[in-house]
Amino acid sequence: MEVIPAIDLIGGKCVRLIQGEYHRQITYEDNPIKQAQVFADAGAKWLHIVDLDGARMGRSINFEVIAAITSQFDFDVEVGGGIRDEDTIRMMLDAGVKRLIIGTAAVRNLGWFSEMADKFVNKLAFGLDARGSKVAVAGWTQEMPQKLWDFAAQAANLPLSAIIYTDITKDGMLDGPNFDRTKALVDAVNIPIIAAGGVTKVEDVVRLKELGVAGAIVGRALYEGTIDLAQAIKAG
Repeated sequence: MEVIPAIDLIGGKCVRLIQGEYHRQITYEDNPIKQAQVFADAGAKWLHIVDLDGARMGRSINFEVIAAITSQFDFDVEVGGGIRDEDTIRMMLDAGVKRLIIGTAAVRNLGWFSEMADKFVNKLAFGLDARGSKVAVAGWTQEMPQKLWDFAAQAANLPLSAIIYTDITKDGMLDGPNFDRTKALVDAVNIPIIAAGGVTKVEDVVRLKELGVAGAIVGRALYEGTIDLAQAIKAG
């Protein structure tokens, strides 16, 4: 199982949002390149980047930072936030991004997302962000009426790299992931599941591995020091 450290970007800085709320922002590092180096030194093979400005505004805002990271480091980079058209997909892939996470555009236009998945086989991941069973979009500022299981079942039929499931209520809370819902999702679909939200300690990584997830994204816990990345990677 891959343990994937996270960099969330607002204004070019590394931040975390508590439960996805923009007014509950913590800024940890002004220099994302410096933070990426810390993760590289710890042995990370993947890096998870979310352009939070892009997620809210609907277009890539922090592309220059993302491109700088992909050009300077050897780990694979996955990016989400503001990726809502084919031109942006191509721009990101051309810049060296390994996997693109598409949530809002996929939820709002599954036909378009299906077309993109066929064009970019195994290069896209479905960003399934939910509060409870309700899917949230647009930087988690809007909720959709459909249930997460409906979207998961539809996405599982596409040639995707993974479904990245984030429990928004757990994100940034440092009280553990939603193990029950994550396990239910792993059992429900035949596609790799990457879990995000609430990973706080190495024991969480071990338990997620036992549940059969393909990866675990770790964010605030790394910045707050409640988990050691090198140990978490070893446990994965």
